[in-house]
Amino acid sequence: MTEENHCYENAMAERVNGILKDEFYLDQTFTDVQHAKRATKNAINLYNEIRLHLSLDYKTPNMIYQLSA
Repeated sequence: MTEENHCYENAMAERVNGILKDEFYLDQTFTDVQHAKRATKNAINLYNEIRLHLSLDYKTPNMIYQLSA
């Protein structure tokens, strides 16, 4: 998931993958690759643009990113 020997980063990536599977239903069986790609793109967009995160003081990741730029 991440660079070699970075176990702490891997844990974060696994957490995000779990959220995408549980909250955005990416653990389903897709009919074709294009359907899977569309569903993944939509889920990531919702995660970054719309879903408020408790750990980010109820802001989206993109809001935090824009504040730091």
